[in-house]
Amino acid sequence: MYFADRADAGRQLAARLGHLQGSDVVVLGLPRGGVPVAAEVAEALDAPLDICLVRKLGVPGRPELAMGAIGEGGVRVVNEQVVRDAGVARRQLEEAEERERLVMAERSRAYRGSRRPVPLEGRTAVVVDDGLATGATALAACRAVRAAGAARIVLAVPVAPYGWTARLGGEADETVAVRTPEGFYAVGQFYREFDQTPDAEVVACLDRSRAARGPSVGHTAVRVPGAPELPGELAMPDGAAGLVLFAHGSGSGRHSPRNRAVAAALNRAGLATLLFDLLTEAEATDRARIFDTPLLAGRLGRAAAWTAGRPGTGGLPRGYFGASTGAAAALWAAAEAGDDVAAVVSRGGRPDLAGERLAGVRAPTLLIVGGADGLVVDLNRRAGEMLRCESRLEVVPGAGHLFEEPGALEEVAALATEWFTGHFAAAVNGSGQ
Repeated sequence: MYFADRADAGRQLAARLGHLQGSDVVVLGLPRGGVPVAAEVAEALDAPLDICLVRKLGVPGRPELAMGAIGEGGVRVVNEQVVRDAGVARRQLEEAEERERLVMAERSRAYRGSRRPVPLEGRTAVVVDDGLATGATALAACRAVRAAGAARIVLAVPVAPYGWTARLGGEADETVAVRTPEGFYAVGQFYREFDQTPDAEVVACLDRSRAARGPSVGHTAVRVPGAPELPGELAMPDGAAGLVLFAHGSGSGRHSPRNRAVAAALNRAGLATLLFDLLTEAEATDRARIFDTPLLAGRLGRAAAWTAGRPGTGGLPRGYFGASTGAAAALWAAAEAGDDVAAVVSRGGRPDLAGERLAGVRAPTLLIVGGADGLVVDLNRRAGEMLRCESRLEVVPGAGHLFEEPGALEEVAALATEWFTGHFAAAVNGSGQ
């Protein structure tokens, strides 16, 4: 026996991976047993922890014997020799794959909830399991991670058979094992405690890792294509659960301190944000442009379509956050046919500028106004009566139009975060992702 339990194995494995610290690393545990091992590695490397979902394809009647494996992203590995020797028909192989893909989808929902996988593009992915026997699942995992855009793959296990790297066919860029004994029969023989890892432990490992690190947020300067091209800033937390596009009001843009404060709060909650200029510098001085709701809504919709086709943001549930006149643009865009925005939040908004389009909004809408902003409170109450979708009016006591009072903007951020996260989760679960 080499390891007391999986946590001990993870600590021993982490000691062999110190050279990776400081690089752009993501640690991926293979559920279930690989996740407690990976959690120790992620903590030692100060790296985000996620799961790499793969499923073994067991021979009919002999489920312990792997005839292949599947992974996320349509990855499929088949051991043709085992298939031939076991006399497995192609239809049996297809049925096994179909069953396991359903299980994989269920596991993804159970482990991640509404959170998206941690982005791997251009990063070093450390794939971790509690041990390696046949290598089929490890091979599928490496291929799935490569397909997700990882620049470098490190396959790391506490124990594997002597000569194990030959089974991987060069799929990993680096391989690490603490022990490689010749007398290898099963992974469990090298652990004092090797009970099955329950789903609850997998979720707990992921939650503890996220709570300890907080989401890592990458900020990228972008330009939304079109005429004119619009400059912006995209903030992407690891494993973002959704994307919020900001529609600024009264000629302000991506540098608005109030919207940036709200965006930072959304980022801390694991939501991506896009702050961008709806108007060029020249247009921002033209009062007619500032109040041109169809123009602003069209540019917001164009940005939304761009993010839908962009790697990393495509597939994320989407929301609009509109401030002042930008709220009208957000609501106008949400009423467009084919716009699948999942939620809208208005801060101190002028929904009246969206006019009759309000009745066409389908996305759940939260209207936030300051209690001291009397005229805007009345405008939002009337707008709420026109909306035919799920909606709610929240009045922040004592706050003015700009929410400059102590704690007022924090209250806006908390309300928006709750609204977006709740409705993004509903959108994901409703789509069966």
